Amino acid sequence: MIEFVDVALLVLLGVTSLVIIREQNLFAAVMLAGIYSLLSAGLFVVLDAVDVAFTEAAVGAGISTVLMLGTLALVGHQEHKPKRRPILPLFVVAVTGGVLVYGTLDMPPFGDPANPIHHHVAPHYLEESPHEIGVPNVVTSVLASYRGYDTMGETTVIFAAVVGVLLLLSRGPRPRRTVVNGTWRTVAYEEDPPEVEEDRDG
Repeated sequence: MIEFVDVALLVLLGVTSLVIIREQNLFAAVMLAGIYSLLSAGLFVVLDAVDVAFTEAAVGAGISTVLMLGTLALVGHQEHKPKRRPILPLFVVAVTGGVLVYGTLDMPPFGDPANPIHHHVAPHYLEESPHEIGVPNVVTSVLASYRGYDTMGETTVIFAAVVGVLLLLSRGPRPRRTVVNGTWRTVAYEEDPPEVEEDRDG
């Protein structure tokens, strides 16, 4: 049953990613990205990585979606056609993906009790955590004590990313929404809508 759930989640992740790539409406792409994050969180729960699932759901489906929706409110919902075909970015992504897949070939089998991770610090955490930390939940003791500096660093990175995005969005004149040929469009503050420019030319 667990294998069926894993395969189903992976298939849904693949289908969602393909739809995001093909989608030209940026609002729909943002919503699908939130769905992708929720599916990833579900996959992490199935893999018994509940702490990672919480982070993915909060940051991926929560904060990231809100920030992207705020960006779309400023730049509009429709994707502009690129002037050149994105051959180089596609090549870079393909090479990077191939290198990452090649790097997984040396990883030990998933769930094997003979894996090195099960014979290093994990037994110490499981056996000594209630006595050393005094917290019954092992995951909480690892995140808040054994890996406290790592958790603080991850929180600092997320905070810095949010502040950076807010600073980028606040720079320059704010665009405005206007009706062009019966549809709403976002134009720069110093620009006039197309119909106004036509009136001036006339």
